[in-house]
Amino acid sequence: MESEENLSKEKQTLKQSSSVENSSSLKNTDQKPLEKQANSKSFISPEKNQKISNSQTQSFIDLALKDLQLSRDQLEKELKELSKKKEQIDTELKSSFTGQSDAIARKVKGFQEYLIGALQDLAQSAEQLELVVPPVIVKPSPLDENKKPEPSKEPEVIPAVSDTFKPDESLIRRCFSQFIEQPDFYADPWKLRRSLESSDIALLEDWFFSMGGRGAQPSRGSRSKNALVAAGVIAILGELYGEQFQTLVLASQPERLGEWRRCLQDSLGLNREDFGPNSGIVLFERSDGLIERADRLEERGELPLIIIDAAEINVAIPILQFPIWLAFAGSPNEIYEEDGLI
Repeated sequence: MESEENLSKEKQTLKQSSSVENSSSLKNTDQKPLEKQANSKSFISPEKNQKISNSQTQSFIDLALKDLQLSRDQLEKELKELSKKKEQIDTELKSSFTGQSDAIARKVKGFQEYLIGALQDLAQSAEQLELVVPPVIVKPSPLDENKKPEPSKEPEVIPAVSDTFKPDESLIRRCFSQFIEQPDFYADPWKLRRSLESSDIALLEDWFFSMGGRGAQPSRGSRSKNALVAAGVIAILGELYGEQFQTLVLASQPERLGEWRRCLQDSLGLNREDFGPNSGIVLFERSDGLIERADRLEERGELPLIIIDAAEINVAIPILQFPIWLAFAGSPNEIYEEDGLI
């Protein structure tokens, strides 16, 4: 009996344990699909959120790109219009101001240099003016004068004009030979630093020995070449007279005088201080001032050398009374070019 009871008890315990295990297994099976569903929900929701955010940002990017494209098209259109306006302005400037700006700049620069030099010379001359009361000269009475002996009636021998430089012919010809040689760029001031052609030497020889230093010679074709020939004359007269002569240049326009100053400065190794009323070379626009200056030089016992530009059509008659002057006679084409008629 006891064994049967024990068997029955064991069966009951086995059933209870089996029921417990089944219930636990059911619970576990129920919990696993729930966990899977929760995990699947938690895994899917971030992807959906990311897709939504990506679509929103893409739409914003597309809108910004569209605005940028519109602004770019507008800017390109404005740039094309501005380039067309620039081309139109360039064509108008080229058609109306070709070559004129450079000419105006050269004239303004030449006038500026001449004006500065003239103002400096004026200031120097104003400082050196001597305000002295002229002395009173008492002339003797004709009754007090002694009778002078009558001069002899022998005719006075006047040398020919062409013989003015005959005594110095050897020195002048030696200078001619030096002028034909290679230029001496490091020569002393007032010496010719450039070389002359044989045609220039022939012109100087005719002016010195045939015309006696007074007359007109044909222009060499440009103002720079004429200035080079005049520089040769100045160098020779400097050897003959030293500091007892002064060069007076006549040209009716400031830019022409500026060109004369630059050419003489380069040919003779001068600087700005050598141009002025109290220096070796004086520049004049009008013949009245030149004549007055030449008269003062002769009163002081000095020699005026007058050089007349090739563009001067008319020469004042009082200039012809002075002992040494050189006028360059320009050709018709050269004069027309100077006046802007060609």
